[in-house]
Amino acid sequence: MRTYNFDNMTVGVDFKKGCVSSIVIGGLERLSGKTSLFRIGVRDRSGLLTVVDAFGAREVSETPLGAVYKRFDGICSDLSVTVSLENRSGQANWKISADPGNSDIFIEWAEFALAAFPKLAENNTEGNGGTVLFPYNEGVLVSDYEARDRTSFYHWPLVYPSYGSLAMFPNMVSSQMLAYLFSDAGIYFGAHDRDRSLKGIDYFATEAGIELRFRLYSGKDFGETFAPDYPVVWAACGPDWESAAAIYRDFFEANLPPRARKISKNRDLPEWYSDSPLVVSYPVRGIHDMDKMDPNAFFPYVEALPVLDYISEKTSARLLVLLMHWEGTAPWAPPYVWPPYGGEKPFYEFLAELRKRNMLIGVYCSGFGYTIKSNVVDDYDRSREFTERDLIKSMCAGPDGKVLPSNICPGQRSGYDICPATEQGKEVLSEAYSPLFESGVDYAQILDQNHGGGQYLCYSRDHGHPPAPGPWMTKNMQYLLSSWNEKAGKMILGCESAAAEPFIGNLLLSDNRYELNYFIGRPVPFYAFVYHEYVRNFMGNQVSCPLEESDETFNYRLGYSFAAGDCMTLVLTPSGGIMSNWGMRDFSHLPNRETVLSFAANLTAFYRGGASKYLFNGRMIPLPDVKCANVSFHCRYVERTAILPEVICTAWEASDGEKALIAVNPSGTDRFIELSGSKERIPALGARLFAL
Repeated sequence: MRTYNFDNMTVGVDFKKGCVSSIVIGGLERLSGKTSLFRIGVRDRSGLLTVVDAFGAREVSETPLGAVYKRFDGICSDLSVTVSLENRSGQANWKISADPGNSDIFIEWAEFALAAFPKLAENNTEGNGGTVLFPYNEGVLVSDYEARDRTSFYHWPLVYPSYGSLAMFPNMVSSQMLAYLFSDAGIYFGAHDRDRSLKGIDYFATEAGIELRFRLYSGKDFGETFAPDYPVVWAACGPDWESAAAIYRDFFEANLPPRARKISKNRDLPEWYSDSPLVVSYPVRGIHDMDKMDPNAFFPYVEALPVLDYISEKTSARLLVLLMHWEGTAPWAPPYVWPPYGGEKPFYEFLAELRKRNMLIGVYCSGFGYTIKSNVVDDYDRSREFTERDLIKSMCAGPDGKVLPSNICPGQRSGYDICPATEQGKEVLSEAYSPLFESGVDYAQILDQNHGGGQYLCYSRDHGHPPAPGPWMTKNMQYLLSSWNEKAGKMILGCESAAAEPFIGNLLLSDNRYELNYFIGRPVPFYAFVYHEYVRNFMGNQVSCPLEESDETFNYRLGYSFAAGDCMTLVLTPSGGIMSNWGMRDFSHLPNRETVLSFAANLTAFYRGGASKYLFNGRMIPLPDVKCANVSFHCRYVERTAILPEVICTAWEASDGEKALIAVNPSGTDRFIELSGSKERIPALGARLFAL
């Protein structure tokens, strides 16, 4: 066994046995068991996947920096895997290289460097369990892996056809890192990949404990060696999530993706971006995604103006009116959206009225699917065009070359997933979105269903890209989105979930649905901590929120989003009420509209009264010692209780160097915090700023 000393961490590696044997931080052993140092996924020409690991190598040769592993079973008999470990600036830098050894197989992925830690705090009877910081859906602390397994967000590998909720980067996983946090210390895992290529980033339970997994996708062809030029980094950190996030932020800021600029220096942003507009979203036909799509009370479009005027008057906020079910084709039937439902004339009449009121307009689109038939609008059917243009050739294919139907929103539509790396795929997307780019709309959530702005898995050998998913996907999306940015001009583009790291320079306002993390743990504003100086988001339509429906839970989510620097969002019923979240059918109990509007008005005034220098483009900093009571909310579907601080606090540093704590009280009664030994009152449905 070799022993390596890093800053505040000692790592023992048994290269002969193919595992990490010890991780000591703060004088305590942190490993819970032995797991293979790596796993390699290999495919043959039929598309069959074979997985081998370090334990399966029958020949191991140690080198000055690590070891070489050879003579695996089956089709991997010629495979050679080289592993190295070095100390770089007090951090462990792991690297891997895999040579398939023959031209009949390709390396699809490598899972590396792997280690197992104790069961999480709520599943641990030995008292040494911690939490996992997971940059999923904008950030969550997970202390109970069993709760996650009872949801649709459980651990499973990336698969074809793709699903929207997979733990994939760049997708619903925004950043290339994980951390395991104990009560006294933590360990940071990060893939410091400047090209931001495709990865599966996740945690899961094994017999050895909780394994933190980085699955690195190669993007290689048959016979090619996969040798990533970036390291997987381990580093000791503090027990707080901000300590781990700060390590990753240092990497990010030293290696910015294309087009990423600090908001304070981005001269291409429209003037309204700094207003923190209140997003008001609603459908113009139907009341639910699976309804009969007849016009509702907000069609023609101008019928919504009295409700919008009322909200504007009550909140004094600038409104960004974000339409759903507005497509003249069919709701959520990508990629074609134009012309608007009812035609261009009533749409532009509405747009003109919004302009008179200094309001903005945005639209939801629906990503990279190709809809053959809508399941909610009977007469929308593009099967003939699909066949005549032979569009099947530009759809995402599986490892065996077969093109299977899409798994994305099959309730609303049936069809396939476009591969935007093909010329024909780009052509179809250009046909669909060019009229929208010329429309004068202020905002388009152009990639709803493409979480984070990433594309879906494709293994085709006929599209001009490698058969293995990998770096080519990120590069293709950066190129495509940049071309859309040029065509769209001042129109801001966004996606479902916040933009993943490679695309934050392209997707500058997105639907941050952090509420989904209540299914699996406690949400934390990791995304804002790392990226807020470069991009901001809005609260989103809060679909599938598991928190019980009540005034308290809605206002809490409103306050959380505001304190994280996001724009607040209201989703309207056709009668002008406020939904607890999009996707409701039962409107018998809704948040109290006047209470919600009062809260939004108070936070809007607070933003304009001095908080904007922090919440618009400030830098989030670790929270100082703040004490307050907790509040408990029941989580539906998963039968768990979310225990949260009753006052929502975040800390910031403005561009002028001033620092402040922002405390938001979503409750209808005054609440108190203890800060620097002083008891401070936070007014009901209000906020206060404290200099730090």
